[in-house]
Amino acid sequence: EITASLYLLAQKDNVLQAKGEETAAAGGTVTLDCLYNSSGTSNYLFWYKQDGNNSPEFILMRYSGDDGNTAEEFKERFSSTLDSSIRSVPLKIQKLQLSDSAVYYCALQPTVTGNSKTLYKNLWSKDNRILHNIH
Repeated sequence: EITASLYLLAQKDNVLQAKGEETAAAGGTVTLDCLYNSSGTSNYLFWYKQDGNNSPEFILMRYSGDDGNTAEEFKERFSSTLDSSIRSVPLKIQKLQLSDSAVYYCALQPTVTGNSKTLYKNLWSKDNRILHNIH
């Protein structure tokens, strides 16, 4: 029991995604998966889009179910529902356009630490990221 407790405390907060690229046809729909590990009970999950050499752009944030917010320019075609029971926060993009071709990042901000360094680490750490390219 003590070992199990220590193991749980030692688990890293991170996001997990299957490696690879997603290819989809214009006008279609694609879902980008993201699973997360967290020692916190209340978690904030973020999705960002990075186009070319530009800075990552905020798409949406979810903290439970459909609760959270979505950036105005993404509201029409981008959606996500956080399922805390399976620790999943998939990003669904509908009516795909050529301009959607980009790298998409899923990031976790556990409220335990809740600082920008954690968010930055999870956003860019090679172990915790996956590049989703839509062509």
